[in-house]
Amino acid sequence: MLLGTYSPRLDDKGRMFLPAKFRDKLAGGLVMTRGQERCLYVYPMAEFEKVAEQWQNGPTTNAGVRAYQRLLLSGASDEIPDKQGRVTVPAILRDYAGLTHECTVIGTGNRIEIWDAAAWEAYVAEHEEGFANQSEEVVPGL
Repeated sequence: MLLGTYSPRLDDKGRMFLPAKFRDKLAGGLVMTRGQERCLYVYPMAEFEKVAEQWQNGPTTNAGVRAYQRLLLSGASDEIPDKQGRVTVPAILRDYAGLTHECTVIGTGNRIEIWDAAAWEAYVAEHEEGFANQSEEVVPGL
């Protein structure tokens, strides 16, 4: 499980140190792509292959499925962290997520998300009350 919240920084070359807790799971390779709400999704390579297979099984006769697949997969970049645990965030993905220097990396179970730090703070502020008031509609029995 990829869990927690971390605050790495992008350097001038667009590189980021992966949080130490995630490095072992991502050391063999990862896929970084556009996420929803203008963040980046980062999957361990093996997990991305599983998820991509599910996406590929969607009905391509559906325009929404095609658009989702196109945006998600056309922005995908496979990366291998260097020996220091750094990974380069491609410019197209930095631009998409509005990443500059201060970032927030969160674990969401099977993937991590990279957010601009200010965008993450705004997201949490906007959704925190709804989270606190959420009932069992999201996860029955919880």
